[in-house]
Amino acid sequence: MFDFLDFIHFGVADIIDILLFSIILYQLYKLLKGTTAIRIFFTVVILFLLWKLMSAFHFKLLTAVLGQVISVGVIALFIIFQPEVRKFLVLLGNTRVSRIISGRFHKKGDVKIFAEEINNVVRACRRMSDSKTGALIVFEKDTPLDEIIATGERLDAMISRELIENIFFKNSPLHDGAMIIKNHRIYSARCILPVSDREDLPTDLGLRHRSAIGVTVLTDAVAVVVSEQTGNLSICQSGNITHGISPLVLEKTLNDIFMDSEAQEKVEHKEDK
Repeated sequence: MFDFLDFIHFGVADIIDILLFSIILYQLYKLLKGTTAIRIFFTVVILFLLWKLMSAFHFKLLTAVLGQVISVGVIALFIIFQPEVRKFLVLLGNTRVSRIISGRFHKKGDVKIFAEEINNVVRACRRMSDSKTGALIVFEKDTPLDEIIATGERLDAMISRELIENIFFKNSPLHDGAMIIKNHRIYSARCILPVSDREDLPTDLGLRHRSAIGVTVLTDAVAVVVSEQTGNLSICQSGNITHGISPLVLEKTLNDIFMDSEAQEKVEHKEDK
């Protein structure tokens, strides 16, 4: 029998090791999917597998060469993948487990405030959709958006349909950019969001939609988009965007995100009365 078969003796620790490595590899693939960096990612994976294969067959020269390439290449990869590494670390900090550990965990509820807030946003989006007024509204959840807020104009105003429409009115100085809703207030407007560079997105998606995807990939925020070209409504969460939804679907989706089922039943019961 070949000597390289001696290493095929799996224990519990080996299985856990492989599972953890596979999870990390898959998360990296999801992070890089649709970007130009995915090609480099596949090249690195292939080189690593070749290195392990050569090591298993005891090809000393090839193992040594590939080992040097990989060890030196790690530094280069951190430089090349600097934006992606930053995204990965931000995403890691935004996971449910890390938020529980740090005590930052979004709690649903506060029926009266959330119901009024969502109702005003949906009414404004419906009217802006009819008039084909472009808009980008971002709801902060657990991840602080302070860096993004700092790029815009501070408002700290009550959420109302009229104010939202005035902010995104075409001749308004605040219409270009995103509006941030934080702590049940219109916290700032004209904010600059990170734009997604995914290559698999439809070509008809404009800057607003790509910005909505970008901010929801890096944070746990929720973004609502009104298309200036078509008037279509879209909602984006965790980098996934849903197009062409009705105001009723938008309201239900926001309720599902920010209010628990008991709170929604209270609102519906109150409306029925």
